[in-house]
Amino acid sequence: MALLPICTYPDPVLRQKTEYVKTIDDEIRRLIDDMAETLYNAPGIGLAANQVGRSLRLLIIDLQLEEDNPGLLVLINPELVDGRGEMVHEEGCLSLPDFWANVKRHEEVIVRAQDREGKEIEFQAQGLLSIALQHEIDHLDGKLFIDRIGPVALDIFKRKWKKKHKEAKE
Repeated sequence: MALLPICTYPDPVLRQKTEYVKTIDDEIRRLIDDMAETLYNAPGIGLAANQVGRSLRLLIIDLQLEEDNPGLLVLINPELVDGRGEMVHEEGCLSLPDFWANVKRHEEVIVRAQDREGKEIEFQAQGLLSIALQHEIDHLDGKLFIDRIGPVALDIFKRKWKKKHKEAKE
């Protein structure tokens, strides 16, 4: 396993719609393992393949909660089948370090995907898992959580980002 560099905004790979994984082979499983090591080192709760420079429809999530923790969730070619209700939750992103904003998402979602072995799965998720799934699937569609925030929050983000990068150049 290896740590992978995390792509940060405005890297163009983050804005590309990812390609479907056609074959789940040892190379894909190695990428999953490397993504997991990267996620746990970051630390974060979710990571999409394009965040590590691979334009593939693959994501991993581990809520890392002590209660009812199913561990690492690997989803290949995930699709949001349905979403119900609304909730607002503060989100951050490994590709947009040091910025958080409230984002409106579905409270409950149904997702269809393949697991690490290629088996078709479909499940329902609520709460933080629902939010993480929507956030990571957005990545696979070339969207960032800043695309879902209001104009005032977006303006704050742009000013913070500009200031941060101006200071980094000095």
